[in-house]
Amino acid sequence: MTRTVIKNIGHLVTMDTTRRELTDVDMAIENGVITQIGHGLDGGGIDAAGCVVTPGLVNTHHHLYQTLTRAVPGGQDALLFGWLQTLYPIWEQMGPEEFYTAAQVGLAELALSGCTLSSDHQYIFPNGATLDDSIAAASEVGLRFHGARGSMSIGESDGGLPPDSMVEVESAILEDCIRVIDRFHDAKDGSMTRVVVAPCSPFSVSTDLMKDSAALARDKGVMLHTHLAENDEDVDYSLARFGCRPGQYAQDMGWTGDDVWHAHCVKLDAQEIDLFAQTGTGVAHCPCSNCRLGSGIAPVRAMRDAGVRVGLGVDGSASNDAGHLLDEARQLMLLQRVQNGADAMSARESLEIATLGGAQVLGRSDVGSLEVGKRADFAIWNMVNLAAAGNWDPVAALVLSGPHQVRDLFVEGRGVVRDGQMTTIDLNAVIARQNKMALRLAGL
Repeated sequence: MTRTVIKNIGHLVTMDTTRRELTDVDMAIENGVITQIGHGLDGGGIDAAGCVVTPGLVNTHHHLYQTLTRAVPGGQDALLFGWLQTLYPIWEQMGPEEFYTAAQVGLAELALSGCTLSSDHQYIFPNGATLDDSIAAASEVGLRFHGARGSMSIGESDGGLPPDSMVEVESAILEDCIRVIDRFHDAKDGSMTRVVVAPCSPFSVSTDLMKDSAALARDKGVMLHTHLAENDEDVDYSLARFGCRPGQYAQDMGWTGDDVWHAHCVKLDAQEIDLFAQTGTGVAHCPCSNCRLGSGIAPVRAMRDAGVRVGLGVDGSASNDAGHLLDEARQLMLLQRVQNGADAMSARESLEIATLGGAQVLGRSDVGSLEVGKRADFAIWNMVNLAAAGNWDPVAALVLSGPHQVRDLFVEGRGVVRDGQMTTIDLNAVIARQNKMALRLAGL
């Protein structure tokens, strides 16, 4: 039995049921599980004096392959639909190696920003790429991973947004969903990999595929995910195509419940918020992407007040153009204050959404808080560096000022980041490989 003790923790943010914050405390880990929290615990350990220790941050929405297409000319100033139409022809050139490398880069970026669990929504599969590529990258990096097997089946010629060359036959989509679930999905506590069924959006798949995907996911006992109500164009499309708002469409398709979460939901109205609250439907809030694409400010305060489960997502790195989860927590807080007043969102509530909130959205009761019996997924933040210098409240300072990078990150009790450096991959080599790929895609 391997035992590690994190000693002399300046502030331990538990995110337990009473949201306790403990000072000058130790935390013991054995075989990937938290076994003790207290003072003077025995065992060899890691000193965390002057540090804040939080649960690992949880990313509920991403498109990892997009780390290869940041700041692409022609898409920098576009709304969602125009941005997609600019990027589709570039993504069409990618293949398995690009998806694998981009996922490594994106997951390392998340890890260094304090993330221990990430979902990823992969809805294109050009040139032989599969969800297996991203799952392999996550295994190498060492983060918990929920791979969402996305899909697009309605191309431009049938009234959809994506080019016909980017869509798949619906029977093949469902067959591959079954394949990746059977091969990779692990429902047990402490699992490192889970699979999600995730048609891309109402404007890129048929109603039949939405219904069939829901039926398949429930038969297999996995969760469901898609984009919903991201901006005004999205709502207008739903009204014109389906004769109803996005929330009603989701309900009609069987896409509400505690096994479902939707990305963005910027334009949900009061009735839709109540529907999500009553059905336990979750939301992945992506504040930086929503700003970047001019989509608007999601009604997170109203969602939380109504009882909707909300987590944070960085979204794709071509629509952000970053993948820094702690920055998302700060942006979440600031946008809710801009919209609703300076007291609308505290730093601590934003941190809760970024940790426990995300775990709840992804259906993970085994992570998201630091308690005896929970998995040992946590971040150690050095609060005596430049960004945090002079702070009076180290926990609030994490969101209000920084630091912007973890000192150490542990997943299942294993060190993924130590002293600010990735331990699991040669990050410089991966970055160099990705930069070569990006130049090739740009035709340079």
